[in-house]
Amino acid sequence: MENPLQLKCLNHVSLSCRSVEKSVEFYQDVLGFFPIKRPGSLDFSGAWLFSYGIGIHLLRSENTESMPKIGRINPKNNHISFHCQCDSMETLENKLKELNIEYAKGSVEEGGIRVDQLFFHDPDGNMIELCNCNNIPIIPLPVDAIQSCSLTNCNARRQRQQQQQLQQQKIEHPVEI
Repeated sequence: MENPLQLKCLNHVSLSCRSVEKSVEFYQDVLGFFPIKRPGSLDFSGAWLFSYGIGIHLLRSENTESMPKIGRINPKNNHISFHCQCDSMETLENKLKELNIEYAKGSVEEGGIRVDQLFFHDPDGNMIELCNCNNIPIIPLPVDAIQSCSLTNCNARRQRQQQQQLQQQKIEHPVEI
């Protein structure tokens, strides 16, 4: 695979927030990030945090009234996902309950492998996912399968491929009567 922009890794995610202080407290106390020095040349309110090899840059919104209201937890919304090193997702659920953080549970299964997920919001409604995502292997798709791969397109493509394979098998191995 090409790397035309010579990317190395994800450096940080920037998030607008209503209160830098509340958001820093959340990312430190709930997710284990720690504050790092921000360049003094930045002339707006914010904070930089770091952990797990990535940064979270919190930027105080210039217009907090225009920020989206915190809605229901929807796992299909944009979110940041963290792989957890825990024996049981129940341990994480108990911690979220202890911290009075509302959450939603989810799971994904593929080929007998199950990934458990917990979704919740930060103080500004940004979605966070905790999962045992390491259970699912990373399998690159062939180049011709990468086109538009919505669920409908992928399922339709898979059905066409299966039909073509069946047709090919009939041609190669005709049934004698």
